[in-house]
Parts: sequence; C-alpha cells; structure tokens
Amino acid sequence: MTFMILVINCGSSSLKLAVFNEQLENTASGLAERLGQTDATARFKEPDTEVALPASADHQQALEAMVNTLKSRGLLDGTPLAIGHRVVHGGETFREAALINDEVLRAIEDCASLAPLHNPVNLTGIRATRALFPDVPQVAVFDTAFHHTLPEQAYRYALPDRFYQEWGVRRYGFHGTSHYFMLNETARLLGRPPSTISLISAHLGNGCSVTAIRDGESVDTSMGLTPLEGLVMGTRSGDVDPGLFDFLRNKGVSGEEVHRILNNESGLLGLSGESNDMRILEKLAASGNSQAALAIEVFCFRLARYIGAMCASLDRLDALVFTGGIGENSTHVRARTLSHLKLLGFTLDDARNREHGRNSRNEINHSHSRFPVLVIPTNEERVIAGEALKTANSQ
Repeated sequence: MTFMILVINCGSSSLKLAVFNEQLENTASGLAERLGQTDATARFKEPDTEVALPASADHQQALEAMVNTLKSRGLLDGTPLAIGHRVVHGGETFREAALINDEVLRAIEDCASLAPLHNPVNLTGIRATRALFPDVPQVAVFDTAFHHTLPEQAYRYALPDRFYQEWGVRRYGFHGTSHYFMLNETARLLGRPPSTISLISAHLGNGCSVTAIRDGESVDTSMGLTPLEGLVMGTRSGDVDPGLFDFLRNKGVSGEEVHRILNNESGLLGLSGESNDMRILEKLAASGNSQAALAIEVFCFRLARYIGAMCASLDRLDALVFTGGIGENSTHVRARTLSHLKLLGFTLDDARNREHGRNSRNEINHSHSRFPVLVIPTNEERVIAGEALKTANSQ
C-alpha cells in the first residue's frame, strides 16, 4: 500500500485537491469549480481526467467524486496518512499548524470575523473531508502562521490600544506558506541554512503580498488585518486613504457596497475596466489600450514602493525573489518594477529575465547587480503536505 497525503484548499465555489506521497512528491492535482451552480465541473491535471459531478454539486459531493476518481485510477490506494487544509486566518491563536479537533474548529470559527470571505469556506472543506475520512488525522495550516514573528512595531496599527487588546486589531499578514517556501528554496539555491537568509519575497498573483524575511523569520509584510491591505491586486484595491470611507458614505455608498467595490471591483480590474488577468492586460497595453497600460504601471510602481519599504526591516539582503502566477511569468512586470528601484542597485539581465531564470539557476539579475534577483515557482501545497505529515506524526 502506498501512503498518501491529501491537501485541500476550499474557495467559496471551488475546491482544490492535491495528492502527495511520503517523499512530498505531487502525484495528482484536481480542481472543482462553480460548485453549487448547474454547470459545476471538476478535473484532474495529472492525469488529465474529467470528473463527473452530480447536478449543482456542493463541496462534499465534489470531494467524494474526486476521491472516487483517484481510487478508480489507482492514485489513492487505501486511506490517506494525513490530510492538510489551507486556512487563511489563524489570528493570534495559531502560530503553527494544528491537528484539527472540535476545539480547533471553534477557534477557526472565532477567527472568521477577521477573514469573513475565507475562513467559513475553509471550514466547509474541513467538515466535508472529516465526514469522508473520519479516522484520518487532519491538520490546519494557516496563511498567517509564518508571520507570527513580526515585531510589534510592524504589526501594530496607530489606533487606540483597546482595539488591539479587545478585538485583536493588528496586522497579521498572509501568503505565509508561499513566503516560507521562498525562504527554504532560496536557502537551498544559496547553499545556506534558512536561519541565515535575509530576503524580500514578492508573491504576485490575483492576491499579492511582499514580505521581508530576516535570518529566516518574517519581520514585515504588506498585508494586514485582512488580505485587502497592501499591494494592488487582481480585484482588490490594496492601500487606500481611510478617509475614502467617509467620502463614499457621504456620496450615498453603503458599507456593503464599499466592501464589494474594494474587494471585487478594484485593483487591476478597476483601473483597467477590462480584466484582472495580467496576461490579458499586457496584450491590451501592447495594442495601445491606455487604461490597461495605466493599471500595469500602478501595479508595478506600488510594488516597487513596497519592496523599498521592506528594506527598512533588513540589515542585509541576500536576494529579491519573485513568485506567484504574475511573479513567475511576467517579464514586463519584473522589469518595470525594478526600473523604479535603480537607487537600490538592482540591475536585470534582459536575456535571463525573458527566460524567467530557467537557464541561470533562477537568477535574472545582471552580474553587476548589487543584489541577486530570483524567480522561484511557488509550491504552497507541498508546504501544507509537509506540515500535515509532520503534525500528524508528532501525535
């Protein structure tokens, strides 16, 4: 029998499932989308397989269908060794992965007010999986956990102290599994222990964040109380003047509308009026679309500002690392961002950048660059699988 680790990542209408062996090698990955709708679909990428779903399948039905498909194809032999779940917000309660029990479930629910768009659907995936595999150790891995080392000057807002003491209003940070993976991959490439590495990690996708890591620990990051703070993102605004809320209220815009606008109608989509997909925007900009070009420029400029700001938390820099769908694939975004950081001594090698560092040990910097610049594909699922296995084995 082959022992497997399952990784589950639930969205409001989606479910991602990945299978890893004990060597943490990914053997299958699947995605169910548009759950709860009449056109719900699911398929596996490795191997390329369609999965039949019941009409208007929910998360539980999608999970069962995907697991049955894995079993029928011999990709899930027996019972999983452990199951890891991505959970977005752990608040101040969870500083590391946690074996899921009723107490942990209640604590995750208590954090839902800090991530109302994420934690409830993460819990949906946990409950569906526990129903299907009631005897398998299940582990919650938190996006916020890697950032528990933030110093107080980095995580406190300049608000009345009671907001923090009574309600936990502070900066938490997100994308922790991706930034942690960047730390370990950079250490491997440099041939040094992670505890000796200081870097700036830029995770750029539909959600974006930058993190300063000093001697292997997160010491500053761009996201805050929620994943809305910080960089321009696909549909999220990132930083805005807090006075905007009073301004919009006086214009008759409700709190619910503001929430929707800042989370779902802003960012690249809002600026361009066309798309939140950087690939589409780059094509539009190349064809002369000025709004698409503006969206990309604002994205890159704000990113450069945050990279510069992260230097305040570091006493040295071993590398600047780009990752995520945009960070790994957009030659233009990397080049344009670093064009704003010449004062810091970053210099790109155009040929290396076009190849995304694939033929130069992940490096895209020119030999004269003051600091290395790396492109490293992220693998958050592998981190979650590793944490699930370690936590399950420690019990």
